[in-house]
Amino acid sequence: MYKHILIPTDGSKLALKGVKAGMRLARALGARATGLYVVPPYLPPMYGEAAIYVAGLSEREYKRNGVRAARHAFEAVIREAKLARVPLVTKTIYSAPAWEGILRAARSGKCDVVVIASHGRGSLGGLILGSETQRVLAHSKIPVMVVR
Repeated sequence: MYKHILIPTDGSKLALKGVKAGMRLARALGARATGLYVVPPYLPPMYGEAAIYVAGLSEREYKRNGVRAARHAFEAVIREAKLARVPLVTKTIYSAPAWEGILRAARSGKCDVVVIASHGRGSLGGLILGSETQRVLAHSKIPVMVVR
């Protein structure tokens, strides 16, 4: 059935539920997994209508922080993959919005399914807050398994 599962994470406890479910699915199907961390692209700090540069993180510092955050998020993914004995690769990409990066990674990695966690807010909360998971569901051409 599924041979390659994409498992996006942001390192949160909620995302860990999706990671665990994705690894269980991969184990049951004998599939491989790709753990994905999406970092928003660097935008130089600006102020006001005149777009005056404001001192902040440099692009190099921003990327270093993104790599550090991804490494931290992948610790749980790697641990769960080892426990489930699932072949895993990890991938960090820079994309805004995150849902586009997730779908681009699924296409480029030739993934069969995306396993992603969701807060499970009601319809009104989802409308107001918007959700990367909802956007992945709305725009994906491959199956998406949502874990609550």
